[in-house]
Amino acid sequence: MSEEDHPRPIRSFVVRGGRITPAQQRALKELWPRFGIEFTSQVLDLDALFARRAARVVEIGFGNGENLTALARANPDRDYLGIEVHPPGVGRLLMSLERLRLQNVRVSSHDAVEVLARQIPHGSLDEILILFPDPWPKKRHHKRRLIQAPFAASMAERLKPGGLLQIATDWGPYAAYLLEVLDACQSLENLSASDGFVPRDPRRNATRFEKRGERLGHDVWELAYRRR
Repeated sequence: MSEEDHPRPIRSFVVRGGRITPAQQRALKELWPRFGIEFTSQVLDLDALFARRAARVVEIGFGNGENLTALARANPDRDYLGIEVHPPGVGRLLMSLERLRLQNVRVSSHDAVEVLARQIPHGSLDEILILFPDPWPKKRHHKRRLIQAPFAASMAERLKPGGLLQIATDWGPYAAYLLEVLDACQSLENLSASDGFVPRDPRRNATRFEKRGERLGHDVWELAYRRR
């Protein structure tokens, strides 16, 4: 039974109540119709959504959108779909898109597992980016981890042949777990030349979370896979 046939019973996230500013609330109300994508069971026509044909990148869990905004601004020839469930982060990204007049970003505020399974066409993405997903470190919570074998296969199916999957984490045991799960996916090829991990991608912009980790002395493990 595939993800397409079976609703996702366990969420990899908890929507916390965090403070949302009046400006972010306004953005969610006024800018969502311009940039937002409602979740449905219908596969998206990405060319129609962006009104052009271009390379397509999905960032899952974009936080406050710092990296996504910087990438979209630096690469106007590429289209970006950001997925994030926390309203303050979504509101902040929408504000940035309006301020910078970016036209190559769309936003989903729904479970990424379901968005990929239901809405993203097979073989349509050039890149998937996941920065610092929740490692759910306690053993009893491992079932909540976003990156599991079925989702790895789902991501591979949405990538074009040669498409890139990139993940970064600052939790060592989770990095080892990611390596095990992704190496086991027959559709993905690890791009590491040695220990399974790769150097930091210079195109990536450090998020607020990552900068905080650097100040605390956290190591970062990066993984990169190509769709076979």
